[in-house]
Amino acid sequence: MRAIVTILAIVVVIAIVAVATGFVNLHGNSGQLPSVAVSGGKLPTVNADVGSVDVGTKTTKVDVPKVETVKKDVAVPTVTVNKPQ
Repeated sequence: MRAIVTILAIVVVIAIVAVATGFVNLHGNSGQLPSVAVSGGKLPTVNADVGSVDVGTKTTKVDVPKVETVKKDVAVPTVTVNKPQ
């Protein structure tokens, strides 16, 4: 195990030295995305038979409760604030 790690370390050091001295040139050209062309196409058609809804009004007699309000005298609490003098 120790021998494998030592050999791997030596290979890494040799690679670093080769790149640093210019013996190995790591320049490449940039890639390019593929060109994609889209043409034509058609949306799907849908035929649907649906019912109809009629909205309107009609006059009907409805019982409506009658509410009356009555005023009474009731004692309510009060708060008085006096400013300091």
